[in-house]
Amino acid sequence: MTKEYELSTQCVHAGEMRGVEGTPHTPIYNSTTFGFKSTADLLDVVEGRKEGSLYTRYGLNPTIRSLEVKLASLENAEAGLVFASGMAAEAALFFAHGRDGIVCIGNAYGGTLELLTDQLPLVGISTYLPLGEDVDKLEEVMKNKPGLVFFETPTNPTMEIFDIRSISELAHSYGALVAIDNTFASPVNQQVLALDADIAVHSATKYLGGHSDVTGGALMGPMELLEPVLLWRKNLGQMMAPETAALLSRSLRTLPIRVQQQNRNAAAVAEAMSVHPRISRVLYPGLEGFPQHELAKSQMSGFGGILTLEVDGTGEETTRVVDNLKLILIAPSLGGVESLATQPITTTHYGLTPEERQRRGITDSMIRFSIGMEAPEDLIVDLNNALSKI
Repeated sequence: MTKEYELSTQCVHAGEMRGVEGTPHTPIYNSTTFGFKSTADLLDVVEGRKEGSLYTRYGLNPTIRSLEVKLASLENAEAGLVFASGMAAEAALFFAHGRDGIVCIGNAYGGTLELLTDQLPLVGISTYLPLGEDVDKLEEVMKNKPGLVFFETPTNPTMEIFDIRSISELAHSYGALVAIDNTFASPVNQQVLALDADIAVHSATKYLGGHSDVTGGALMGPMELLEPVLLWRKNLGQMMAPETAALLSRSLRTLPIRVQQQNRNAAAVAEAMSVHPRISRVLYPGLEGFPQHELAKSQMSGFGGILTLEVDGTGEETTRVVDNLKLILIAPSLGGVESLATQPITTTHYGLTPEERQRRGITDSMIRFSIGMEAPEDLIVDLNNALSKI
């Protein structure tokens, strides 16, 4: 499907292989292996002369290939790869392109930070983790000649925004690739490859899946850069199941509608909470008072459904607020049609030491919200009621 179509059209039609009975979408091919009429036919696929199905763990499965074409189209990328989870996608990326060292700028998902700080150094991969406030000193880090610069924007959970184009220019001048976790924004709100990043990273569990019933990950970018990742995916056994791929394809067809509604809802909740007397800080890029609002406007078309509130109170009082929510569910993860609340200190960043959380500005009084598709008025009432308990 050509790139001339708008994103919403790509979400519905890109990659679809119409079924033999006229079905509008690619069927689920849950076969683990596929047969051939001759050895010559098999070798044509094995050696890449012809596109075809071979073995599902390799990704050579029609349902998976269909999804990867659709995903690539969403980031205007040449190719896409799917994985069993977002962490699987990151791990394969880091092994393929990070062996000369990885720079992770600013805050990130706690599991990502654990992988970078605890596991990868065990296998000889150097990692550098400058704080977001030190981004102006990035050139000093780049003198170590790392192979990969990785960051989230907005970040989890402090919603930092990084200048994708300027960081990419600097990284490229030192011969490094740039991979951006675009999970929080989604391709609806931010096109990272168009801003000169090399690879887009997604936890497909979140907005791409959107219904809290799919676990997956994705990378999108040039085939030349994704091909080295393929061997890691294959031999680490990180493949997404065909049934999951079909569910994810289903979800992508409604991605723009969902995200646009979540953008509006989150903006309404953020505005309401910005004047609440028991809220000391609202971290949401769409607020005019957000420190990096202008930068966010320059590279995002929407500000997403995630916001972080800092309660004017202790950690115990913050927990009381969370425990008194009735409509908003206490749960990790994000991006679903239902609204979720989580304290980073108890879930996403529980694995970090208190000292490291403090260094990163992740406080005991923070609540991260994933705003869903409910009526925003109902969410605001739920929050007001919970805040009245302290």
